[in-house]
Amino acid sequence: MRTMVVWCPDWPVVAAEIVDGYPADQPVAVLHANRVLATSPTARAEGVRRGLRKREAQGRCPHLIVLEHDPGRDTRAFEPVLMAVEEVAPGVETLRPGACALAARGPARFYGGEAAAAERLVEQIAQRCDVEAQVGVAEGTFAAGLAARAGVLVPAGETAAFLQDLSITALGRPALADLLRRLGIHTLREFAALPAPDVLARFGFDAALAHRLAGGRDERPLAPRRPPVDLDVTETFDEPVEPVERVDAAAFAARALAERLHERLGEQGLACTRLGIEATTVTGQELLRVWRHDGLLSVNAIADRLRWQLDGWLKRKDGPTSGIRRLRLVPEGVVEHLGLQPGLWGEAGEERDRAHRALTRVQGLLGPDAVLTAVLDGGRADSSRIRLVAFGDERVARGTDAPWPGGLPSPSPATVYPVPLPAVVADAEGRMVRVSGRLELSGAPATVRIGDGQPVGVVAWGGPWPVDERWWDDEGARRRARFQLQLADERAILAVLEDGTWHVEGLYD
Repeated sequence: MRTMVVWCPDWPVVAAEIVDGYPADQPVAVLHANRVLATSPTARAEGVRRGLRKREAQGRCPHLIVLEHDPGRDTRAFEPVLMAVEEVAPGVETLRPGACALAARGPARFYGGEAAAAERLVEQIAQRCDVEAQVGVAEGTFAAGLAARAGVLVPAGETAAFLQDLSITALGRPALADLLRRLGIHTLREFAALPAPDVLARFGFDAALAHRLAGGRDERPLAPRRPPVDLDVTETFDEPVEPVERVDAAAFAARALAERLHERLGEQGLACTRLGIEATTVTGQELLRVWRHDGLLSVNAIADRLRWQLDGWLKRKDGPTSGIRRLRLVPEGVVEHLGLQPGLWGEAGEERDRAHRALTRVQGLLGPDAVLTAVLDGGRADSSRIRLVAFGDERVARGTDAPWPGGLPSPSPATVYPVPLPAVVADAEGRMVRVSGRLELSGAPATVRIGDGQPVGVVAWGGPWPVDERWWDDEGARRRARFQLQLADERAILAVLEDGTWHVEGLYD
């Protein structure tokens, strides 16, 4: 199906200007989990790039305006854009704040071609919302989204050729892309050339969906359909959710409603790819928005989209004048979830889902940061490579494929202490081992005393591995020498000498 995607560049930055008045023509960066998520053109001109840590971004641009990511703000600001698009062409589906999709056939026939329809949409958004937008057209939402970022209209029948030389990272699945790169697959053409049955058997159902997208094949063969009525879930509030004041209460309802929908779909062996959110106010006003996703919408994904949409409806200036009485979730597109069959060694999926629901409930009671999972990032020190992210958030490893000069050789310590243990490494004469600027040791390591414990003999050692970070910065400069020490009690440790003091950062198995 020929699909048209409307994409607004740098939307988190633009939304911050629309909602909070931050100037998008200044160097602005929106951060999520202490890393740059989006930047203004002025910030990019100063060298600020997506994925940089906050300190590095500020180092490149000292006058950078730093903002925290707010999905609710992005959704509220995008609502007027969606309304403007709907005035020109009906049937708009929200992909995410800053991007929406619609069938290209209707607007193309009405305005005399896809190029004319795209031009009309861009003009409409500029006139009504004073927002810059780009439009792309191709077969399928995935290809049309990439075409929108490039600002091109892919001719009919040439979608596969348009996709074939793009990087595998364009799939938007970092874990799968990392695995494929390690297998020597770097472009969508190479991935699409793999046999579909082998992709499903080796990588799973979500990778099979990605494989179809990489080949430029329309999503219709996956048979998304309008489900039976009994799959819909509805929540009626005893006390209406009022604008602005009770968005937090709506967030709790969103989580419970999302779990009910996910469980109902799971009972039928289905998964949602397109979600309709309907709300009815006390005065009878009906609100409707459709969210679309290339993969499978999990409980967290459904709850997030419902919460963002409620935030967008309730907090916008021209939002509903009365409280929301009823919420309804309609899975408008579903597919058979082949990943739900029992595992080889039993119902492992059921246990995983039960644990997932339990952790989700804890988050609902205590907040999203109450349950954290670890992600391994790139870096020179093992103690700084562990990043904690909220359960359900995107777990993307960053910088793991970089060379990291000065990094430790494999293997990495099995245990990395959150707070390094104080220690003393001494030579055979009992004097503390020191390292000169030329990496010369005052003596070979002979014993190690960790904390208040007894000295333990060193039977083998490797190092020093030096690292000299931020040598140009008087305040942030850091110089260390690291050693791998095998002890007489069969332990192996990572010992570090910094500023004349020894400490133990990790323990090897």
